[in-house]
Amino acid sequence: MEVDAVPSVHTLPIRQHTTATILCCNCGAPIDGTASAGALCYDCVKLTVDISQGIQREATLHTCRDCDRWLSPPNQWLIAAPESRELLALCLRKLRGLNKVRIIDASFIWTEPHSRRIKVKISIQQEAFQGTIIQQTFEVEYVVAFSQCPDCAKSYTAHTWRACVQVRQKVPHKRTFLYLEQLILKHSAHKDTVNIKEVHDGIDFFFSQRNHAEKFVEFLTSVAPVRTKKSQELISVDIHTSSKSYKFTFSVELVPICKDDLVALPLKIARQIGNISPLTICHRVGTSVNLMDPNTLQTADLSTAVFWRSPFAPIADVQELVEFIVMDIEPTGTQNGRWVLAEATVARASDLGVNDTTYFTRTHLGGILHPGDSVMGYHLTGTNFNNSEFEAIASNRKLADAIPDVILIKKFYERKKKNKPRNWRVKRMPKQESEMLPRKQDQDRMERDFEMFLRDVEEDQELRNTMALYKAEQRARAEQMGADQAGDEASEMDEDEGEDGGEGLRIPMDQLLDEFDEMRMDDDDQG
Repeated sequence: MEVDAVPSVHTLPIRQHTTATILCCNCGAPIDGTASAGALCYDCVKLTVDISQGIQREATLHTCRDCDRWLSPPNQWLIAAPESRELLALCLRKLRGLNKVRIIDASFIWTEPHSRRIKVKISIQQEAFQGTIIQQTFEVEYVVAFSQCPDCAKSYTAHTWRACVQVRQKVPHKRTFLYLEQLILKHSAHKDTVNIKEVHDGIDFFFSQRNHAEKFVEFLTSVAPVRTKKSQELISVDIHTSSKSYKFTFSVELVPICKDDLVALPLKIARQIGNISPLTICHRVGTSVNLMDPNTLQTADLSTAVFWRSPFAPIADVQELVEFIVMDIEPTGTQNGRWVLAEATVARASDLGVNDTTYFTRTHLGGILHPGDSVMGYHLTGTNFNNSEFEAIASNRKLADAIPDVILIKKFYERKKKNKPRNWRVKRMPKQESEMLPRKQDQDRMERDFEMFLRDVEEDQELRNTMALYKAEQRARAEQMGADQAGDEASEMDEDEGEDGGEGLRIPMDQLLDEFDEMRMDDDDQG
């Protein structure tokens, strides 16, 4: 059998594709002629083509030195921190021609803070020729110019407010306004005001816009029992466009009942809010008035609507408190929250060594009072109250027998060192005083009210939880440490008496906030 011969295989030559190579018209480098742009190599394209042409290299930024806001044309003022994203976006919007290219990267270049110059490095991309994309980086310098925004201009010009909120309370002291001031500062509710003016029986808040005043009124309604009234005054009228300009005034009146006041309720309201005893004390004021019967520890809430339907005034306030000495006290076992009902025998501090008159009463302070302690209370025996509600209680045979001789309000902590600095401070609002300077007796009264408010903050834990307290400055703390060391060297017995007498009323440091440089007190004796 013959074997077939293996046929020979001839491979065809592979045709190599060659590209059309040309020389760069500028530098003579070989380049692909089919993909070259303008007969230029990539390096020559970068050297000869400027994609940033038409983008300005210098610009001006306007800022208000009073509120540190930046002008965003045409008339918008923005809040932007140095080297922040908001400020970088504002810088890029200021450049003309930047919307025709693609922005790859943008960042700040450090400059001296006092040079009033801001430098930004920008990287952009754009297609120079068909199929050729170029990326370039350049710097832009901004000059910071000072200007005054309309809001600051109005704040420095008299009678330019558009809305006013008048907060009033008809009481002989300022303790409620001091507490309300701390709530306003804690929630920054006064940030939109153009001026704050203190008047005889309240505070006036001025705003440049009506909605800012309405927002502030809503805040006051959410933290205090108030009633509001609104009025408006026509300022000008444009007869061509029929546009009118008004000034708005909001009257906000606080309930004239404060903490630790003695309240005689109308009999109808006493039955309406839980059949509580008509003779009560106010232990807290929030969105409603919280009342308590010290004989039974029964509590009730007097809402704002019920009070203003038939308003009444308290029969005694904290200025009429009398100091008593606890002779004997025995708890009865009844407890309501932090209050412990007890039966106590007390005597007036002014009667010690003069007579042996004592008074038996029931009190809610059984958890903190001990024999020998001082306590503040209202002396009802022999006191005439010019109050129709109290006369109605006294004329009722059943209720008249339940009127005690003494109603105890709070424990009295004796401060042996009157000017001893505290380890904490409170922040105060910058207020404009009236044109006439207050009289000396008015200044003494305001200082006395402020000191009484600070003592309430030290003694009441619930009151401190609703406020923002700050650590004292280093100088005040150094004085405090020196005073403590001097007191320690004096005598151990005196230290023990001081702790029982009020020197131990120190707020823990973990409840205090750090004090920043921008928060300064107007007076060194505040807090």
